[in-house]
Amino acid sequence: MEIVIRQDEQACGNTVADVFDHAVRSGVTTIGLATGSSPLSVYRELIRRHRDEGLTFAAVRAFLLDEYVGLPPSHPQSYAHVIRAEFTDHVDIDSTRVHGPNGVADDIFTAAEDYDASIIAAGPIDVQLLGIGANGHIGFNEPGSSLGSRTRVKTLTEQTRQDNARFFSSIDDVPRHVITQGLGTISSARHLVLIATGGHKAEAVAAAVEGPVTASCPASVLQLHPHVTVVVDDAAAGQLGNADFYRYALKHKPVQDKY
Repeated sequence: MEIVIRQDEQACGNTVADVFDHAVRSGVTTIGLATGSSPLSVYRELIRRHRDEGLTFAAVRAFLLDEYVGLPPSHPQSYAHVIRAEFTDHVDIDSTRVHGPNGVADDIFTAAEDYDASIIAAGPIDVQLLGIGANGHIGFNEPGSSLGSRTRVKTLTEQTRQDNARFFSSIDDVPRHVITQGLGTISSARHLVLIATGGHKAEAVAAAVEGPVTASCPASVLQLHPHVTVVVDDAAAGQLGNADFYRYALKHKPVQDKY
């Protein structure tokens, strides 16, 4: 696991964009996208590089981490809509190559299984972008999720609903259920890239990176993966006991041509 500490949110976004830029230019064809506030700086920078530097996503297929149950793709807070508004509508990826769970299927449990099967059929996701919740969730794998779980229907904690209420008219409008890639599904990607900014994420970041591997902190499953990059700003790194070493290791990192 590589821990990269940057000064601020924009520097974090640029660093993660570097990873995706290099991967796409190197010929990867499958990427994983996350929604929420953390990835926004990444998407802004990738859009800029598409417009100004010729970065093309035309050959790329994208898979979303999760979707609310009950929100159609046209709903402004559905993740299918959000990812279009924040990223994919601004680059040259074909809309038919952007895939997400069907949160309005007649049988949402079968829809979850079908989505997992589609990820497997497409081959491993080459680079998966992740955020982290204040309680340590990635995707919508809340504390207590099996570290080997696959894509499934999950019930959101009230804390997560409160955290997401700012995107809705009221807490009553926030769905209670989601379809989310499981921790096992996420871990099947070749390269996991997590971005976190702000002091409110510091405790979760420290638990994920330096704490025990436990279902109580779902993001700690990253410690078991062979290729993980965690990019955090100074504030989110505030509780890392080995922060000085991470900075030292990055400064003296051997050069390698690998995303």
